[in-house]
Amino acid sequence: MIVILDNIRSAQNVGSILRTCDGLGIREVYLCGITPGIDDRKVLKTSLGAEKSLKVLETPSTFDTVKGLLDKYEVVALELSKGAVDIKEYTPRKEVALVVGNEVSGVSDDVQKICNKEVMIPMKGTKESLNVSVAFGIAAFYLTSLHS
Repeated sequence: MIVILDNIRSAQNVGSILRTCDGLGIREVYLCGITPGIDDRKVLKTSLGAEKSLKVLETPSTFDTVKGLLDKYEVVALELSKGAVDIKEYTPRKEVALVVGNEVSGVSDDVQKICNKEVMIPMKGTKESLNVSVAFGIAAFYLTSLHS
């Protein structure tokens, strides 16, 4: 599995996601658009050195990045949309590229349209979503456990 961060605003969320990637054995992460890079001191403080064990690529466009990966990966958006399926009901057909979106607006509409699938984490409380790094951790743990 690889990870694509779509315009994540918080450097702390990026660092947390990088640390989770390392812990789960995910080795490739794309930081797209305005997502802070590994030269950001807050990213580095939160990732605790995890960025050193990852292939981190910074790209200006999530759309172009996803478009370039569609042949090799099943690109899956983690999103609360009408078309999203419960992540526990999802079975990948090939290696997954998981797209995680902006803290406020989620995965960009243009990116959602070209993804192969949209998955969501069902919520049971009054809030309709989780913090992006927490949601990523849950989804990534589930998806990586399918192949272990």
